[in-house]
Amino acid sequence: MSYAAAAAVQAAIYGRLRADAALGALVGEAIFDAVPPGAPPELYVVLGPEVVLDASDASGRGAEHRLTVSVVSTTGFAPAKAAAAAVSEALEGAEMALGRGRLVGIWFRRAEARRREQGTMRRIDLSFRARVEI
Repeated sequence: MSYAAAAAVQAAIYGRLRADAALGALVGEAIFDAVPPGAPPELYVVLGPEVVLDASDASGRGAEHRLTVSVVSTTGFAPAKAAAAAVSEALEGAEMALGRGRLVGIWFRRAEARRREQGTMRRIDLSFRARVEI
């Protein structure tokens, strides 16, 4: 097991989302690896938590990255769901070069949509599984 490719996985996902035209048309530049200080945009995407598990086998070291990408909206579920769909389409099955290791694949696992802040905020957490050989 190795956590060695974690930063490379994050950078690749962030880059892929920033470069996606469909997602950009919905959220503009509002794609972050951490929520910016101050008042956030009405609709934005942020990289979330990650859990890394050993996925080594007889062929070598590897890791399974279980990661979350969140879409947050103060303008309702419709814009959030459109952005979440664009995130999913940008990442699922994407081929991404890593600065360290090799991405075997990335797959959608699940999504959870909920209201927050007394119903004024909508948040959709999309979970993905990425397999990396190191």
